[in-house]
Amino acid sequence: MTLNLDKGRLARITPWAASYVEQRKFAGLSVLIRQHGIEVFFDSHGVRDIETGAPFARDTVARIYSMTKPITSLILMMLVEEGKVHLDAPLSRFLPGFENCRALVPGATTIDQTEPCATPTLHQLLTHRSGLSYPFNPGVLAQVMADQDLLFKPNAGTLTTQCDALAALPLAFAPGARWEYSVGIDVIGRVIEVMTGQPLDQVFATRVLDPLGMHDTAFSVPEHVRDHFAALYTPLAGNAMDLNGADTGDDPLRLVDASTTSPFLDATCYSGGGGLVSTIDDYMRFAEALRLGGQGLVSPSTVQFMLSNHLPGDIASLGPASFAEQPMEGVGFGIGGAVVLDPARSRVPGSVGDFSWGGMASTFFWIDRVHDISVVMFTQLSPSSSYPVRAELKALVQGALM
Repeated sequence: MTLNLDKGRLARITPWAASYVEQRKFAGLSVLIRQHGIEVFFDSHGVRDIETGAPFARDTVARIYSMTKPITSLILMMLVEEGKVHLDAPLSRFLPGFENCRALVPGATTIDQTEPCATPTLHQLLTHRSGLSYPFNPGVLAQVMADQDLLFKPNAGTLTTQCDALAALPLAFAPGARWEYSVGIDVIGRVIEVMTGQPLDQVFATRVLDPLGMHDTAFSVPEHVRDHFAALYTPLAGNAMDLNGADTGDDPLRLVDASTTSPFLDATCYSGGGGLVSTIDDYMRFAEALRLGGQGLVSPSTVQFMLSNHLPGDIASLGPASFAEQPMEGVGFGIGGAVVLDPARSRVPGSVGDFSWGGMASTFFWIDRVHDISVVMFTQLSPSSSYPVRAELKALVQGALM
């Protein structure tokens, strides 16, 4: 076991991170790196709340949004391992509202231009090939979802009501026809509830969070860490969730969700696609569990299955029209996260097989099993497309390998 991350080169991360804070791009930022399970770097800068000046520290609680997806996906794979379900099962087996699915016809301009289609499978939901979408994507379905505010927000009723509303709409395309980033893993969360007979927050706690010691992670900010909850900012003048928005405002750190009034303080909708809050050490425990082959939650062979590419090629080859948290060329998709197929084609330094995902508030993680590295970055700025921080951080870490 060799620690081959050069400390001098890792130190480059410090001025890089500090510059993001000094230029008022982020209010605060932290980075944690482990190699072979040994911590080799941690640094934090800035504040978690501009109004109070509280530091963005190691114990800061942040909205991790879509970094919830790999955890939800892992829980479904636990149920697969237990023989309770298979991935080609149709969604309608668990949510009857999705029977008799219809999809928008190619080139549709209104939501009623549809044709019959197959019901998406659980595998298609997990890999964003189901025909579901997100309100911030382009297209007819996405616009209707935006009009109905179908984003599985923490205060958006319940997971059941959100899925029922979604089932009343057609799919954006026939399942399997292409790749489009979607609320599919939110729907998987509801499938897990139906299969287990438990609310999703309880399933998360008993199956992953408690076994890994992730005691600061939940769908509602835990009482014992509420004083550490960060505020959320945006550089946009409009909707902070508009990933394609280019209308920046006068303030690059406009407050959009205060730590004292956030809906994450008392969530009612347990979004398996984007609902968790966490700390950087807690999420590192999850990342390390994947790197180490499951740590008893699932078998190493199941982790290998999850971290393999489940697409017939890279994402770009499947004609996506949606936003994605990662590059699409040279990058495939596994169960709940992106998989690097060719670093050169992705134009981001890394290793073949790197598994990663990020969240709307610009958080990010990846595991590099070639070099036994896990990296987690936390900040709180939406949307995640604001700055190329993820590609820059990967290059910094890759450049420290000697």
